[in-house]
Amino acid sequence: MASLVQRLYQPPKVTNQPIKFGILGAANIAPAVLIIPAKSHAEVIVYAVAARDQVKAEKFAKQHGIAKVYGGSSGYQQLLDDPEVDAIYNPLPNGLHFEWTMKALLAGKHVLCEKPMADTADEVRQMFDLAEKKGLVLLEAFHYRFHPAIQRARAILDSGELGKIKSIDLKFALAAGYMKDSDIRFNLALGGGAMMDLGCYSLNCIRYLSSSDPISVVSATPLSLKSANITETKIDRGMSATLALPNDVLASMEVDLSMPWEFFPPKLYKMWVEVKCEGGNMGVQNFVLPTFWHSIQVSNKVGGTTTKRVEKVYKFADAHIDDHSKALDLGEDWWLTYRYQLEAFVDKLMGRTPQTWVTREDSIANMQWIENIYEKAGIGSRPRSSYVLPAE
Repeated sequence: MASLVQRLYQPPKVTNQPIKFGILGAANIAPAVLIIPAKSHAEVIVYAVAARDQVKAEKFAKQHGIAKVYGGSSGYQQLLDDPEVDAIYNPLPNGLHFEWTMKALLAGKHVLCEKPMADTADEVRQMFDLAEKKGLVLLEAFHYRFHPAIQRARAILDSGELGKIKSIDLKFALAAGYMKDSDIRFNLALGGGAMMDLGCYSLNCIRYLSSSDPISVVSATPLSLKSANITETKIDRGMSATLALPNDVLASMEVDLSMPWEFFPPKLYKMWVEVKCEGGNMGVQNFVLPTFWHSIQVSNKVGGTTTKRVEKVYKFADAHIDDHSKALDLGEDWWLTYRYQLEAFVDKLMGRTPQTWVTREDSIANMQWIENIYEKAGIGSRPRSSYVLPAE
């Protein structure tokens, strides 16, 4: 049997004209999100990369076998102007998502944009408006949503097995030292803040599992970076928020980019969500990167008896979801969330129906409630982009 590394990197037989991707920025996340998944997708070629630093762009291209390199102050635009490029992956800092996604759409390129898609809901709305006007595909890269594990978790809740949801509790935190104080996630001008980073996942997961949007933000408390005055910096190292959902459901979330160390036992991160229902509970460990490991823990109360089980789902054949599409044949147990996401994105570009999708309405709502949480916390939304769409 081929090893995991062989399966990840072995190019499949090309059966259709492949989609040529260009990457805006030599980002550290790009290999996991696009370059490695593309190697096992017959219809994808990572064709070009652009970076402000020419040397960095060339080094990145050489390391990953990318044919075309653009660098310097005009590198991003040169990549967008390349007629060979069909689609753009935008992993730039949050504050640059709006400008460069809009420019990519104006250049006639489909866009896979990192999350959060922009700094404000209004910007996200404008991005989708332009994509629809141009007849182009735009997707916010909430990769975990494409994996069968989180879909199985929602299917359990939707089945009614556990009764109505009463509350949702989610924690997503990284240990202190994982990120330097100079990290872009702590830069307000670039759309920084824990709520924009770990928080956008957390809010999205709560909305997804509950199949609802919040009604209100009950409370929101930001944590400052070390001794910084958060009313001045407006940068949240962490955020605790309580949301009111329909049907008297309360959801709480805690995110932290610099969690104090816990040594007994040592914890490098926390990444779990627990849903309490009238007839039992469900917990999901590692909902963001389930390919590496995860568990769906179900506790079902029937009469005076409580039964417990643990599920692990790596491909749709094992997901037991109510889906009559190609999903039952989709995926391998070694597919990363990013590989499932790429499958859906390419399906959309090829005119096929993807197994699942993150819609325009979903992306706008997620950004709107991020803004609402920031407002409740008293530090306001991230600064909107200065980019203005050229007049026609």
